[in-house]
Amino acid sequence: MARNTFEAWIPEEDSSEVIMRVNQVSAVEALASPEPMKSNTKSIPRSAGVGVGVVDKGSAYGEDTSTNDDIVLTAKKLGKAIRIAEEDIDDSLANILATKMKDWATSYAKLIDNATLAVTAAVGTGVPFESVYYTLSQTNSGLGYTANDNITLTGSGGVKYDNLSSTLGDLEGGDYFDPSSVVVIAHPSFRAKFRGVKDDQGLPIFVQGLAGTPDTLFTHPVRWSLGAKTSPTATDAPGGNPILVIVNRDYLRLGRRSGPESVFIDGRDGVSALTDESILKMRARRGFALGHPKAAAILVNDSGS
Repeated sequence: MARNTFEAWIPEEDSSEVIMRVNQVSAVEALASPEPMKSNTKSIPRSAGVGVGVVDKGSAYGEDTSTNDDIVLTAKKLGKAIRIAEEDIDDSLANILATKMKDWATSYAKLIDNATLAVTAAVGTGVPFESVYYTLSQTNSGLGYTANDNITLTGSGGVKYDNLSSTLGDLEGGDYFDPSSVVVIAHPSFRAKFRGVKDDQGLPIFVQGLAGTPDTLFTHPVRWSLGAKTSPTATDAPGGNPILVIVNRDYLRLGRRSGPESVFIDGRDGVSALTDESILKMRARRGFALGHPKAAAILVNDSGS
């Protein structure tokens, strides 16, 4: 089969199978508020809100004293190099390159969700962003948030009506609750738990969607994510506790510097010519931040079941 050697990174088109797979598997890529990035970093204003008061006739307007700051998105590279033997490219009836690109898209989708939602550590080696979990586990006195206020553990009893309701209540009790923007992102293991939970009238709180409509929990749409398990570093195969995130999606800020994109390095050039192996490199450059810790709440299923 004929092959082309590309000398530059080729971005995936919006309708490509790679992009469709990423949006299908990644809740964050599909739901987060996108922030185009034209450089390695981008500063986004974060408003602390604006107060309103009564102004009597002829009286001076009171001045708002809310403190504003900003959040900084830093683009980090998420990628992989894939070696492919020339024989596999020449002999395969299927398009091996397209298959590998779709496989990368699936792994990337799980990794980006894990990195943005569930990593438990601070930014460092293997940790590209401050995840939602990490943000909610830290005190931010400037924003009036105390560590772990919006994190609920199921305990040995597992997922129950009370802890689900309490988690939603953490978000409902703040200024960042907007019913039109609230979404639930949960690990698929929660599905079986939800089906057995009913309210005090015996009605299910979880409704499976039909004919293209989303599943809902307490009437809020649910997206499932295999990356929604705790992990000390970002990974496409996390092994920690499954989590459920209830969040105002407007405050999931996903910076998009570039990608997904790919470059193909022909095995007949350079050192690779000694092994007849071509290299397919794929990457995406992303930044992420949760706009405000009170815009999200997490339920951690630490019951072991």
